[in-house]
Formats: sequence, structure tokens, C-alpha cells
Amino acid sequence: MATKDINTADTAHEIRTIDEVVDVIASTAPEIRTGLPGRRVAAEEENPSGETQMAADVFADDLLCERIGALEGVGEYASEERPESIDVGNGSLSVALDPLDGSSNLKPNNTMGTIFAVYDGPLPAHGRDLVAAGYVLYGPVMTMIVARDGTVNEYVVYDDSSYELVREDITLPEEGTVYGFGGRVPDWTDDFEAFAREVEQDASRKLRYGGSMIGDVNQILTYGGIFSYPTLQSAPEGKLRVQFEGYPIGYVIETAGGATSDGTKSLLDVDKDELHARTPLYIGNTDLVTELESALD
Repeated sequence: MATKDINTADTAHEIRTIDEVVDVIASTAPEIRTGLPGRRVAAEEENPSGETQMAADVFADDLLCERIGALEGVGEYASEERPESIDVGNGSLSVALDPLDGSSNLKPNNTMGTIFAVYDGPLPAHGRDLVAAGYVLYGPVMTMIVARDGTVNEYVVYDDSSYELVREDITLPEEGTVYGFGGRVPDWTDDFEAFAREVEQDASRKLRYGGSMIGDVNQILTYGGIFSYPTLQSAPEGKLRVQFEGYPIGYVIETAGGATSDGTKSLLDVDKDELHARTPLYIGNTDLVTELESALD
């Protein structure tokens, strides 16, 4: 995976900044989770992608912006909830977040999470500028996945804001056993629908789709398989945002030995120069992603 290695290409100060970003996200996660019950209502605004914001989206974004923006080594902060990035200092690293992925799941009380990406460069950045990425999953147990320095680790995050390493050097299982596909079936392209039907015919795989992208991604990281939020007839560019979802999830999955694609190439090689640009997303075991790309030719 041709991404930057912070240990050889950058300074000790930048390594420390990445540690601090991870610490802030871990320590803020319990506060975000505790604040959800009173914020399961729509806010007055839409986000830059035209989606209705929940009060919880704004709450999580404000907390993370304040705390990450206070770190000396961070120069820019951006999130799905803000139209533009914010200059927060003179540091060389930029942090982009989806503060509360899956916030539409607040009403039915389903899984959601916080996605983060740390780039060595200004925003909008490129996937190959990533030096760390990961997410917090607000499931029955609050866990945090961190990909950096060629390794993916999992931590349990406790209510007192401490966190403990529970799995090291995570890789996708060789035999993927789950699948999930987003978007409405009538809106799928013919090629993708044919591929999806073929995957469904394999009795060794189980459907897992929860309507929260980060929860579905974590299923793939745990059990292997394939997840897609594909090109749609109504949305040729897909639904997910490159800076906030496509790049960081691509980084996590590829660091864990899996494969990612926008349909033709790695998600980390997608080249978009707008902060809120979108991309189709296909992730999972290498053999399945390769089959997917062949099916979409």
C-alpha cells in the first residue's frame, strides 16, 4: 500500500500529533455517546451534502472541532457538517471527520460511529496523503479502530474516556462470510445487480446491512466479505464522501490486507478536488473486489 509512512517521512512532532488526535477522539467519544439521548431530533440546517442534520451531528462536530482544533500540530479541520475546512493553527497535519456517521439511525436506536482521517497536507487532500485513519463504533461495546504505520488495531473505549488495546495487527479473514449492499435495488445499475445476485447465491455468506456505513464496514473487518455503496442510476458518483468516508475507510481496509475500489481503482487513488466530492465505494476481500471490478467492466 503506497501511503505515507509517518515514521520515516515526517517528524517526531507529527507522530505526537497523531497520538493526540487519537486521544482526543477516544476521550470525546463517551461524551458524544452520553449526549445522544437528548439530541435525536432534526437540527434547523442541512449539511453541505443537502442532508438534514440531527442535533447530535452538530453536537459531535462542535466538540471535536474545538478539541482537535486546539492541538498544536493540526493546521486544518473539516467535517461533513461544515461547508469548508477551518484553519485552526500552523500545524502541517489536517483532520477530516464524519462526526456521527449513521445519525439517521438515532430514531430506531441502531449503530452509528465517528470516522476520522489524518492527512499530511492541506484539504482537500488525496488518499495517498493519509498517515492515519479509523473510527469509533457506538455499539453495545464502544470500540475504536485505528490504522497507522501499516497496522490496524482495535481498542475498547470506556466511559471514563480511557481505552484499552484488545486486538493487534488486524487482517481480514481469508474466507469472507458476510455481504451488504446499499442503495435502492431499482436504482442499481444492471451490471452491479447481476454481481449482487451472484454473491447472494453463495450459501456460505450471510446478508449484513444495517443502514450505518461504519457498522457495515466493521462487519467486513471482523468477518470478511464485501460491502458496497455502489454507483446508482440517480447518483453516478455514489453517495459517500471521499474525504470523510472513502479515503479513511479505504485506508483501514487496505492496511488490514483487504481491497477497495471505486469500480475501477483503489479508493486511495480516487482523485477529487472538492471537499465534499462523492465516490462509489466497494470494499472487502481482494478476490471479491476483483470480481466486482470485472463485473463492472
